[in-house]
Amino acid sequence: MPKIDPEKEKREILNAYRGLLRASRRSRDKKDTALIRKAFNVALDAHKDMRRKSGEPYIYHPIAVARIAAEEIGLGTTSIVCALMHDTVEDTDITLEDVETLFGEKYRRIIDGLTKISGVFDQTSSIQAENFRKMLLTLSDDVRVILIKISDRLHNMRTLDSMKREKQLKIASETSYLYAPLAHRLGLYAIKSELEDLSLKYKEPSVFQEITHKLKKTQAVRNRFVHRFGLPIKRELEAQGYKFEIKGRTKSIFSIWNKIQKKNIPFEEVYDVFAIRIIVDTDTENEKADCWKVYSIVTDFYQPNPDRLRDWISTPKGNGYESLHTTVMSPTGKWVEVQIRTRRMDEIAEKGYAAHWKYKDGSKESESGLDVWLSSIRELMENPESDALDFIDDFKLNLFSEEIFVFTPNGDLRTLPSSSTALDFAFDIHTQVGEKCIGAKVNHKLMPLSHKLKSGDQVEIITSNKQRPKEDWLNFVVTAKAKSKIKTSLKEERKKIATDGKEILQRKFSHLKVNFTSENITELLTFYKLDSATELYYRIAKGNLDLSKIKNLVVKGKNLKVKAPRKSKKDSLDQLVTNVRGKSDMLIIGDNMEKIDYTLAQCCNAIPGDDVFGFITVSEGIKIHRVNCPNAIQLMSNYGYRIVKARWTNQELIEFLAGIKFTGIDDVGLVNNITGIISSELNVNMRSISFESYDGMFEGKVMAYVHDTNHLERLINKLRKVKGVLEVERIDTN
Repeated sequence: MPKIDPEKEKREILNAYRGLLRASRRSRDKKDTALIRKAFNVALDAHKDMRRKSGEPYIYHPIAVARIAAEEIGLGTTSIVCALMHDTVEDTDITLEDVETLFGEKYRRIIDGLTKISGVFDQTSSIQAENFRKMLLTLSDDVRVILIKISDRLHNMRTLDSMKREKQLKIASETSYLYAPLAHRLGLYAIKSELEDLSLKYKEPSVFQEITHKLKKTQAVRNRFVHRFGLPIKRELEAQGYKFEIKGRTKSIFSIWNKIQKKNIPFEEVYDVFAIRIIVDTDTENEKADCWKVYSIVTDFYQPNPDRLRDWISTPKGNGYESLHTTVMSPTGKWVEVQIRTRRMDEIAEKGYAAHWKYKDGSKESESGLDVWLSSIRELMENPESDALDFIDDFKLNLFSEEIFVFTPNGDLRTLPSSSTALDFAFDIHTQVGEKCIGAKVNHKLMPLSHKLKSGDQVEIITSNKQRPKEDWLNFVVTAKAKSKIKTSLKEERKKIATDGKEILQRKFSHLKVNFTSENITELLTFYKLDSATELYYRIAKGNLDLSKIKNLVVKGKNLKVKAPRKSKKDSLDQLVTNVRGKSDMLIIGDNMEKIDYTLAQCCNAIPGDDVFGFITVSEGIKIHRVNCPNAIQLMSNYGYRIVKARWTNQELIEFLAGIKFTGIDDVGLVNNITGIISSELNVNMRSISFESYDGMFEGKVMAYVHDTNHLERLINKLRKVKGVLEVERIDTN
């Protein structure tokens, strides 16, 4: 470790503090400055003996978080103070009572929301999910908690290099699972994009580097194109007296990768790698008219694609985003997206919620989509689920990116996530309307509850007082509100039925002369392998339990006793986690590990050479997943303590099943050439092969046994060289 120069560090810390003051210059007076200084001094003293993994003084982190909150989100003094203090209660001797004494009750409440839950947990639940839930419960009360937490996460992601690989994967997974969607929903587009890019950097480093390299290589070409494309528009806007700015906006690395994955195309074929953004300075009352005038000027020079016009000025997105998007044909024969917005719209798009409130005038502005969303969150959080993972899943449903606009019979506009059903719409109108819904008229035609709605649909809900929520409704609703209300209603119904079951059990106990005590109920739960008394009573009422077996459990003293109490799920999982972690810090796949079973997870079928991790399951030992497995994000986000580092040994004698898909131009002898390469040239055993031909094109799939990723890559490269084959890619084998 390099020698520390205390004086130099002190100067650097003061410089960082002065940078924070400069970043908050617009929003503070002398009183604010004194309050920020006080928070800085308290945090500096509290963290004086602490250092980050990188070796630098810990105080750099809270200063950086406070600066992000002030500079990149636009938050004020209260948030800056809380950001400076955000880790003190969790990591130092300072208590919440100290915070309240020093700064006041409002500051205590925000810092409490930023402090992780401590204490002993049932390891079968998720500590991460419990902490997520605690943080999210404050969203409806004070959104600043989330905004500071997003600032904290952004700085952690920017400084993730000093962490171990498995810690990087866990933090990156949490970020893409919850923090990036949250930033998006609160309108923080710049931060959301950076969080996604940084997550990709640590989860798929080679992909990230490749796209970064290609973007740098094509930067000069893009700059020239933006200049040439914008020149005629610039001249016309100047002639008409507009104040404006034209710039190119490159798509985020994550968005490019996402498009490559979804469309199955190479980087070179992503046509919207960048967009042209035109920002107009205009008065609030002229915003809409001026944006459409600019649209008219753009389309005078370039032919628009009528299917690609997006008007988020007339109908803003749910997170407050306003902009006019069109796609036009450039002189070089490429489609280019043009985004037209005002300076106010651009600031809201970049700084989201904080900018939204800066421009909001409550006396004349109607409730925005962001206000409506926060109201729906408050409603969802009135009765949060006892299971934190369920709660997080339901909450994530509200972080949708795609929206549809649906009308009531009176012509009122409602915003819903895409894929919403008629039943989602009913619950969006009112909980009681949803619970009593039996059908809907969509555009005056009778449709079932599960009918998926489209933008522009007009929906009338049909209700009946006899209707009650049903279990299968959960299979087709997509909104968090509908899912939450249905679950709550089903639980209430279950409790009513359970009351009858309780009476039946009381009569049975009375007949057997057994005391109706909590100890005896616990013995029954153990015997029937159930988790709760409510579930026991419910099953009794439904006639799903054989109560005649109880007489075999009766012992002296009017009590019940199960002879061999079963080992709890918690104990077995705790023991397994301890066993695995006690064996080694690294799981070596291929070694003959004593008493520890591991299998390859079928969701991603890892093969040697893949970047992998082990996940400790309750009953199936350790499952090996690829780092880019579809389920990896959720597992690492919610069950980080059950993740084990893993790597492969040399396994040239072992074969693993891998899937390969290829497309191309149909030609005589093509199938023979492909199968010849697979079986002859590389001595690969095939399990199955299938080909489909249509309109002169073919698509084929091969399931073959390979030794590792290098072996698979050699095979794919050979197949790419076959005449007529256009694309070859690895696919999952399940």
